Amino acid sequence: MSRVPIFDLDGTLLDSDAALTAPFLALGVPAAEITFGHVLADECRRLGIAVEEYLERYDEAAAAPFPGVEEMLASLDRWAVCSNKHPRPGRAELRRLGWSPDVALFADAFDGPKRLTPVLTALGVTTSDVVFIGDTSHDRALARELGVPFGLAGWNPRVVSEAGDVVLASPAEVPIFAAGC
Repeated sequence: MSRVPIFDLDGTLLDSDAALTAPFLALGVPAAEITFGHVLADECRRLGIAVEEYLERYDEAAAAPFPGVEEMLASLDRWAVCSNKHPRPGRAELRRLGWSPDVALFADAFDGPKRLTPVLTALGVTTSDVVFIGDTSHDRALARELGVPFGLAGWNPRVVSEAGDVVLASPAEVPIFAAGC
């Protein structure tokens, strides 16, 4: 039996770095100060930007799936999204791409940064039924906290692997990883 993949969205399914940074740059934030993987409200607060100003400048059509992601998602029976992304652009991007995960939880579903437990509850599964695929140390820590197998989205060139990581070279490896755990 294959486990249900739960994915981070930005940097894992979507090549969204440019789309995520563009609003900050337009608002005068130096590129070197922008980091990834945070709840938007927290990052905006840290950078002195209003969330609404950021969202007004965010282009919901700018982020594209990484090569191979659409084919991989089409091959899955069930899958979910667990993302720190603001729900408005997150849901808009899912609609634009025609993606229909079984569950998609965004920043508004968590008390603080994303957590896997609400996704497990919404899916009606336990930790032994899922794998988590992500691109950041926060993603890795979420999986380790619950003992969920973690696959690092190695197709994203900015990921940094750590000892013990399962690095997936392409999205096509996700079903194999989910089946082999």
